[in-house]
Amino acid sequence: MSFKFTLLFLCFIAAGSLYSQVAEVNPPEHIKSITFKSSSSDLGELPIIELGSTFYLEFDALVDDEPDFYYKIEHFDYNWKPSVLIKSEFMLGFDNFRIQDYTNSFNTFQMYSHYKLSIPNQQTKQLTVSGNYMISIYDSYNELVFSRKFMIYENMVTPGIAIKRSRDISNIETTQTVDIEIATGQQFNNPQQTVKALIIQNSNLNTAISNLKPQYTLGNTLIYRYTKETAFPGGNEYLFVETKDVRGATNRIQSIALEDLYQSYLFTDVSRADLPYTYNPDINGKFKIVALDKDDVSIEADYLDLHFTLKYPEMYNGEHIYIYGNYNNYALEEANKMTFDLDREIYKKTMRLKQGFYNYKYVVVNKDGTLDEGAISGNFWQTENSYKVLVYYRDLGARYDRIIGYNEVSSTNITN
Repeated sequence: MSFKFTLLFLCFIAAGSLYSQVAEVNPPEHIKSITFKSSSSDLGELPIIELGSTFYLEFDALVDDEPDFYYKIEHFDYNWKPSVLIKSEFMLGFDNFRIQDYTNSFNTFQMYSHYKLSIPNQQTKQLTVSGNYMISIYDSYNELVFSRKFMIYENMVTPGIAIKRSRDISNIETTQTVDIEIATGQQFNNPQQTVKALIIQNSNLNTAISNLKPQYTLGNTLIYRYTKETAFPGGNEYLFVETKDVRGATNRIQSIALEDLYQSYLFTDVSRADLPYTYNPDINGKFKIVALDKDDVSIEADYLDLHFTLKYPEMYNGEHIYIYGNYNNYALEEANKMTFDLDREIYKKTMRLKQGFYNYKYVVVNKDGTLDEGAISGNFWQTENSYKVLVYYRDLGARYDRIIGYNEVSSTNITN
């Protein structure tokens, strides 16, 4: 890991150390394609939903016996500690009910059941306050299957966001800095204590920068113009694979074979860290389930085995390479860890994914557990990234953290 990236990663730890008190539980291998959808987006990404809106959680169970699943919803503070609110204070109705909307797959090689949970529904009539939430899915034995974080915001303020090149000359070629202005329209009580901002790059909560306080105030506008505290490594454009036609090779798929399922072999990727930056449009780590000539992709899209290969020297110091993106919630697990093939001198990994369009990235986790997103992809200030900013507010004497504002911008128009 480079010295510059190490400093940035330590900044993430220092700024965001309180932001991961509760970790999401990732699903077992037979649970796939976990997706939040709303009226504003059907892409697989971090769910940030306006208060009062309807949203859906969908997932597939790759088993034959239509298992029962139940859901529970919890409310959390800004730093992801359980809030003091009881359920009746943030929920109208009840949770811990069985998910009743499920359908078996149709005309697919891989049999599965597709589950869809709508919030609100007949039992959970409304989530009544903004803030951080966790939805947990349990099986009929009351064992946790997986959990996902989501945020609900009130549309009270719209933070202004400007993406700048780093003000630190030592990493000006590799880093992007986020400037924020929050025009409140009212006077906040002690904003240094009551207002907090959260910056998320490409919907990845694992690298979010938290616990940001305004540097100064101009009238009713809070100003955040830091040099290092709001800096992100620029990264590189995500790689992609498209499998909407399981029998047709694309410019990313070298060959296809049919065994028990379709097997798609991707062209071997190479390290881009030492190559010049090249713009390549992406969807910033998101994914979308899509299949040709299917009326309902939720149950008619098939699963296939995708074979990834990466030309990269074998690492001997305890490092590991992972393939991740929103499709697996940026998890770093055995399911997406690559292994080195001595005969072919490449890293390889096979993953079972539903037909669709996927963004992915190769990342390195060092022996000490630190993440280096740019080791293989590189870091470039020109990279187009998306940045989400959430504004949290807890008035003096209040009992929970509200999210009073949200905005998202792209770094397409990055300036000096």
